[in-house]
Amino acid sequence: MNPQAAEPLPLIHLKTERRSNHPWIFQKMVEKPVNKPKPGTVVDIVDREGTFAGRGFYNGHSRIALRVLTADPDEAVDEDFFARRIAAAVSLRRDTLGLDKVTDAYRLIHSEGDGLSGLVVDRFADTLVIEYFSAGMFRQRDLIRRRLLEHFPDANLYWFAEEHVQKQESFDCGIPAPPTPTVIHEHGVGFHAAPGTKHKTGFFADQRDNRKTLSEFCTGKRVLDLCCNSGGFGIYAKTIGGADEVVGVDLDEEILGIAEKNARLNKARVRFVQADIFHWLRDAAANNAKQFDVVVLDPAKMTRDREQVIPALKKYLDMNKLALGAVKPGGIFLTCSCTGLVSEEQFLDMLRRAAFYANRTVQVLKVSGAGPDHPWQAHVPESRYLKAAFCRVE
Repeated sequence: MNPQAAEPLPLIHLKTERRSNHPWIFQKMVEKPVNKPKPGTVVDIVDREGTFAGRGFYNGHSRIALRVLTADPDEAVDEDFFARRIAAAVSLRRDTLGLDKVTDAYRLIHSEGDGLSGLVVDRFADTLVIEYFSAGMFRQRDLIRRRLLEHFPDANLYWFAEEHVQKQESFDCGIPAPPTPTVIHEHGVGFHAAPGTKHKTGFFADQRDNRKTLSEFCTGKRVLDLCCNSGGFGIYAKTIGGADEVVGVDLDEEILGIAEKNARLNKARVRFVQADIFHWLRDAAANNAKQFDVVVLDPAKMTRDREQVIPALKKYLDMNKLALGAVKPGGIFLTCSCTGLVSEEQFLDMLRRAAFYANRTVQVLKVSGAGPDHPWQAHVPESRYLKAAFCRVE
């Protein structure tokens, strides 16, 4: 029972014993309640034997029927609960990680990684961007915004949910007008961020540490940034790394416009090319173009569908095989995947095969992921989505 509730919470029964502490419980594991609660209702959960199994959000319309927020029968899911969890997330970034000394752009709340399944909050200078992944978190929206403003009283708040999420979770987010674009800084490098555009922010804070590491290999080098997006890796290579020449390639004309603005902001000379990387790399190989000392490959997410993981790996294989051909012998290759459904093991096996087909030897120096502002709990590996392999190529 919820100790602080005026009346008992709706009770949801599992079909089996609760043998996992993973916060997601899927529809097939749950008995259909006679009186179905509204999507996002806080409920108590009991297993087949009637033993308390947790407290969290219920959604009979979603594949994830239950999102467990606490396994403590004495912990209410109320305003104090959200106040504690949000305060802990803020303290981790500010006090433990000291991120404010390095940047004003970071992941403030990382869903399951911070014990708040279905909620992501990113900070971009004076703007906080809230993304809802569950009807339950959306129902708590006023409380969440209020608590965030206690920690960032001068912040502008913007919120959204992807269309497919709203459809799956059965809620209507009512997305506000986009906030004023802003400039953020990390490690002394500035970037334009525009929440509310089709690129969400035009900037990805999760690669911050990997951008810094990559720059350490770039002094006096020729650098190729494939799927360069808003130019993060290439601009780091030039401004912090001291690269001699940097080329960025991306198919999206709009995001390349932001990349150009970012380069000008940092007085960095980077040549951006609008092209499909497959065509560009094949043309470069056919024309025996000069190879690069450092090559970065950081494509967008390939799929959200488990049924499409194998085709996604095939596409990763094709692009990595081509990208390896652009690396000078003895050069550095950074290859990334932000597709959470592709495991690190699958990604590294793909890299092995790409090296074989490209007739190159790949020496893996380091396998990294998102920065520590994207924590993941040991029992929820799904939160660990980003893979970044730093390699030396012969």
